Amino acid sequence: MNPIKKTITLPDGREITLETGKLAKQADGAVELRMGNTMILATVVSAKEAGEGVDFMPLTVEYKEKFSANGRFPGGFLKREGRASDYEILTARLIDRVLRPLFPDNYHADTIVQVTMYSADGVDAPDALAGLAASAALTVSDIPFQGPISEVRVARINGEFVINPTFDQLQQADLELMVGATYDNIMMVEGEMQEVSEQVLLDALKAAHEAIKVQCVAQMELAKEVNNAKREYCHEVNDEELRKDVREKCYDKAYAIAKQGCADKHWRAESFAKICDDYIASLPEEEQEEKAPLVKRYYHDVEKEAMRRCVLDEGVRLDGRKTTEIRPIWCEVNYLPGPHGSAVFTRGETQSLATVTLGTKLDEKIVDEVLDQSKERFLLHYNFPPFSTGEARAPRGVSRREIGHGNLAHRALKSMLPKDFPYVTRVVSDILESNGSSSMATVCAGTLALLDAGVKMTRPVAGIAMGLISDGQKWAVLSDILGDEDHLGDMDFKVTGTTNGITATQMDIKCDGLSYEILEKALMQARDGRLHILNIINETIPEAREDYKPNVPRIVTMTIPKDLIGAVIGPGGKVIQGIQEQSGAIVSIDEIDNEGYIEVAAPNKEAIDRALDLIKGIVAQPEEGEVYTGKVMTIQDFGAFVQFMPNRDGLLHISEISWDRLPDMEASGLKEGDEVTVKLIEVDKKTGKYRLSMRALQPKPEGWVERPREPRRPRGEGGERPERRDRGERGERGDRGPRSPRRNNF
Repeated sequence: MNPIKKTITLPDGREITLETGKLAKQADGAVELRMGNTMILATVVSAKEAGEGVDFMPLTVEYKEKFSANGRFPGGFLKREGRASDYEILTARLIDRVLRPLFPDNYHADTIVQVTMYSADGVDAPDALAGLAASAALTVSDIPFQGPISEVRVARINGEFVINPTFDQLQQADLELMVGATYDNIMMVEGEMQEVSEQVLLDALKAAHEAIKVQCVAQMELAKEVNNAKREYCHEVNDEELRKDVREKCYDKAYAIAKQGCADKHWRAESFAKICDDYIASLPEEEQEEKAPLVKRYYHDVEKEAMRRCVLDEGVRLDGRKTTEIRPIWCEVNYLPGPHGSAVFTRGETQSLATVTLGTKLDEKIVDEVLDQSKERFLLHYNFPPFSTGEARAPRGVSRREIGHGNLAHRALKSMLPKDFPYVTRVVSDILESNGSSSMATVCAGTLALLDAGVKMTRPVAGIAMGLISDGQKWAVLSDILGDEDHLGDMDFKVTGTTNGITATQMDIKCDGLSYEILEKALMQARDGRLHILNIINETIPEAREDYKPNVPRIVTMTIPKDLIGAVIGPGGKVIQGIQEQSGAIVSIDEIDNEGYIEVAAPNKEAIDRALDLIKGIVAQPEEGEVYTGKVMTIQDFGAFVQFMPNRDGLLHISEISWDRLPDMEASGLKEGDEVTVKLIEVDKKTGKYRLSMRALQPKPEGWVERPREPRRPRGEGGERPERRDRGERGERGDRGPRSPRRNNF
C-alpha cells in the first residue's frame, strides 16, 4: 500500500485533503476526500469495451449519504438506506452535468461514478465537495477524461464572497451558487439569489473559478504522482468516404430547410429526417441496413453544422426568429374551477398548466435526510409526460430530469412568497407541450397561478432560456431557445428573476472557451427577455386577487408564551383535540423562536372564531377588575368556588355574594352548575389565588357604610411579632391532645 495525499487550502484557511491508494483499490479510480470531520469516497469504474451499437457516452453518476455518517438510523420499517432522496439526485446531477461533456466523443464504454459520504459533522456541506472527489477519482484512473474539474459553492455574505460556506454561514447569504469548471472554462452553474444584479452574478462566477483553479492544480499533481497511463480504446469504426459523401449530398438540403425558418417543430423534424431516409434509400439495397447507423451519425453532424452556419452567417434561426426575439406568448388565469389557483402559460410550442393548492401546517413536507431534518412549507412539482413531445411511451414515475427542473423553478419562486405566509403552498406544473425550456414556462405559469390563488408575491417572477452558437471566432447568443437549438447548440443558460434582479439560474456549457464577455451578453439579453415576459404577465393579472377563492381554507395564526403550549395541548393532546371537536377547525401548534405558534384553519369564520375563543380562554391571563361569566363548581360553608376561565377557579366568598349579610350559603340560592357573572377583585401574586365578587357588580344600597376590617395584630420592633406567652402558661401540647387539622378557607 502506497497512499498518496494532496492538501488544498481554501481562501479562509480551511483545508481539503485528497488521498488515493488506501481504499477501494480494485476500482479503476478511487479517492478519499476529507474536510474537517466530513469524509467522502469517490470511485469510478469503466468497462473495457463499448456495448454493441452504442454510439453515445453511457455515464451513470450516483451520490449517496450514509445515515451512520451522522450517527443516525434511517427511517421507515426496514431501517436501511433506500432509494435516493431528491437531494441526492440533485447532487448527482450537478456532478454529471460537469463530467459528461469532458469524455472523448468516441468513448462509449459504460462508466459508473459513485460518490458516497461516510462521515459528516453537519458543519461543511458535502454536496460542494462531491464533484471534486469524483473528478479526482477519474483523474487518477486510466479512463480517458479531459479534466480535471472541480465544483465549489460560492455565497455572498455581508457583501463578501465565501467559498464553500458552512451551513450556518449559508443562512446569512443573499446569493448561493454551485459552480463547476475546468482550469480554463466554466462548465456548469446552478443556484439561487435574492434579486441580485447581473454584475453581481458575474463577480460570483469569477470568485468561484479562481478557487476551482487551485483545486484542479492539486488533482493534476496527484495524478502525476500516481502516474497511471490512460487506456487505449477503439469504440467507433468509421467510414471516411461515406462521411464525406453524406455531407456532400445532404448539407445543402439541410441548410435549405434550416433557412426556411418554419415555426412548426414537427414539419422541420420530418423534413430533416426525410433527407437522411432518402440518402439511405439511394444506397445499394444490400448496403442499406449495414450502413444506416453510420449514415445517421454522420447526418446528425451535417444537420448540426447547417443549423449553426445558418445562424452565424445569415442570422436566421430554425423558426425564423431574430436572435433576440421571444416566441409569441398567451396565458390565462383561473383556467380550472377546482384548484385554489390555476394558469396556463404558452410560449411558442411550450405549454405549462400550473395549479396551486393552499394547505395547513398538517400539509407540511417532512424532510428526514442525513444532515437535514426540517419541514418544507413551499413545494413545487414538475411533470413531463411523454405526450408533451408526441412520444408514444408510457410514463414510468418521476425522472431525475423532472426533479432537477422542478428544483430550479422552486428556487426561482420561493424567495418571492410573502414572509410569514400562513399557508403551506404546493405548485404543480404539468407540461402539456414542449419545444424549448419547460422549466422556464413552469416559473411563469407558477407565478400566474400563485397570483390567481391570491398569494401576494413580493414581485412576479419570469424565466427565459438562452442559447449560444459559436465556432470559436463568431458567436451568437439566442433568446428563448428551441429544443433543437439546445440540442445542437453550445449553451443552455436559464435565468429567472423579477424587475429588480435575478432569483435563480442554471447553466450548462458544451463548448470550450466561453468568455465573460459572452456571459455578460447572455445575461443582459436574458434581462430584456425577462422584462418582456413580465409585462405580459402583468397584463394578464396585474396583482394578486384581493381575497382567496371560496374553497380555500381560512387560516388565522397567533402566538402564545412558550410555557402555555402544554396547557393548549393538554395531557395526551386531550385539550387540543377537544378544541377541534367543539369548533370544527384544525388547530396545530409548534414552538418557533421560543414562542408558541398556533395555526387555526377552517372553511368558515365561525369555526375559526370559536376555536380562537377556546384557545384565548386557556392562554388568557386573568386581570383584576375584569368581569367574567363563570360556573359554580363547588359550594362550601364560607362561599363558592367558581370556574371563571378555563382551568382557573376563584373563591366567591359568602360576603361577596350580596350587599345583604347572608347567614349561610343556603341563603345565597347558589347551586353547583349555576352560571354566574363575577368580577375579579384580587389576584394573590404569591399564591396565584383569585378573589371574586358578585356584589361588586350590584348597585350599592343607599346609606351603606362599609364595616371596617379588624386591624391585624401589630408586629414588634424590627418587624417581629410580639413574643407568644410562655408555653407553660398555655400548657403542653400533650395535655390538650393532638392538633386538629386546619381548614383551608382560601
